[in-house]
Amino acid sequence: MGEKSKSRGFLGWFLVLVILALVVGAVVYTIKKKMDDKKDSKPSPVPGPPGSIDKKYSDALKIAMQFFDVQKSGRLEDNKISWRGNSALTDGSEAKLDLSKGMYDAGDHMKFGFPMAFTATVLSWAILEYGDQMEAVNQLQPAQESLKWITDFLINAHPSENVLYIQVGDPEADHKCWERPENMKEKRPLTQVNESVPGTEVAAETAAAMASASLVFKAADSTYSSTLLRHAKQLFSFADKNRGSYSKNIPEVATYYNSTGYGDELLWAASWLYHATGDQSYLRYVTGENGNQFAQWESLSWFSWDNKLAGTQVLLSRLSLFGAKGASGNSGLENYRKSAEDVMCGLLPKSHSATSSRTDGGLIWISEWNSLQHPVASAFLAALYSDYMLTSQTAKLTCGDRSFKPSDLRKFAKSQADYVLGSNPLKMSFLVGYGDKYPQHVHHRGASIPVDATTGCSDGFQWLTSPNPNPNVAVGALVGGPFRNETFIDSRNNSMQAEPTTYNSALIVGLLSSLVTTSSAVRSFT
Repeated sequence: MGEKSKSRGFLGWFLVLVILALVVGAVVYTIKKKMDDKKDSKPSPVPGPPGSIDKKYSDALKIAMQFFDVQKSGRLEDNKISWRGNSALTDGSEAKLDLSKGMYDAGDHMKFGFPMAFTATVLSWAILEYGDQMEAVNQLQPAQESLKWITDFLINAHPSENVLYIQVGDPEADHKCWERPENMKEKRPLTQVNESVPGTEVAAETAAAMASASLVFKAADSTYSSTLLRHAKQLFSFADKNRGSYSKNIPEVATYYNSTGYGDELLWAASWLYHATGDQSYLRYVTGENGNQFAQWESLSWFSWDNKLAGTQVLLSRLSLFGAKGASGNSGLENYRKSAEDVMCGLLPKSHSATSSRTDGGLIWISEWNSLQHPVASAFLAALYSDYMLTSQTAKLTCGDRSFKPSDLRKFAKSQADYVLGSNPLKMSFLVGYGDKYPQHVHHRGASIPVDATTGCSDGFQWLTSPNPNPNVAVGALVGGPFRNETFIDSRNNSMQAEPTTYNSALIVGLLSSLVTTSSAVRSFT
């Protein structure tokens, strides 16, 4: 009986100690959580001027920037690519225009105005946000020169207020040839949009390109900047007053760059025009009726050549975060900022709303074709938003019941960049020329044919089917990317994975520029 009493007494004291330990643990946890929450609510220090250089991203940026030189059309100035030469010198002649400049779209020799304009807009954005970081590694001038090569073309492609030439070349004929651009002899017809055949999305994207570029050149060349801004205003007015989809009005363009709608381009262009002019009418445009009609605030989207909504949301968020004129109490701008935050929450892997569209290696994966466009574009936006938060002393981003810091967004951006540069299951860089292992059979006509080869339109296909590596390195090319199962077929015939695009280059240049070093975001582009 005594032994049982002692056992019950011991058990009782044991339970008391366990309960006491749990209570103490809960108190400690609560105190620690409150301290952590207080610590999380304190903004991180605002970065100063560009700091120490991250060599990995600096080296990658210098390589990525060179693909613009690979893609240049026209009479080349200070040509840095040994296997490239003058090409397409008579482009535009049928309309008595000089459309020889601009850049080829991908591995072919087409000039598609819609993605080319997007290339210019993104490259302008990257320069405006990260020009100081580009300058720190001597890449600002190359970026500006490449941008101007495109905007020179866009100016000439807009000969009157309501006419815009949106394509040079016949894609069907172009794709029946495999030859160096320097040797092209085929006819290169022109395609235009006008009041009778409107193309709102391509006209609005071109307006965005010119408005953003006008900011890039404003200090260095005010006359050129004013010219760009004049074209941007005219094109936006043309796009808005003559609404119609270019891929519906010109069905043949839908095979290659089919537009899913023009509302996003109108908001994107008006946003850039507001930044370029400060004209409140453009701000009212995006926050009023047109915003309600086109912004799709409750529906998340992926930033790409076709869909500019996520980019617009981030771009307009800087107005709210930095307290721009007209931003205070503007419910429309708050909607854009909330949508941008939703986009960021979808990217962060530990957020409850994180997208499940990822490879096992952590790469955002949305599309089989050109699979790297979406993760690189998303990472660029994440880097931008992270820097906006830091500079505006915004301590945290709330995703459901979890909070994240600017550093979490930057970590995500780095993860996507690192995957591209070789931190992936294949241990291969998808940026041609970077690292020890990268694609050798890039789907690119000029890179695949020896400089001294004599080929016509059709006999050059021997180089398409050749099992040998490309004789010329398409340095800086960002190829399409891996499949969902993280495989990559390095074959020249595999255009789905092995073909680079010029607009992908603008996105990777923007992303790498953001990671080269750290500095505070500019509060205003003007």
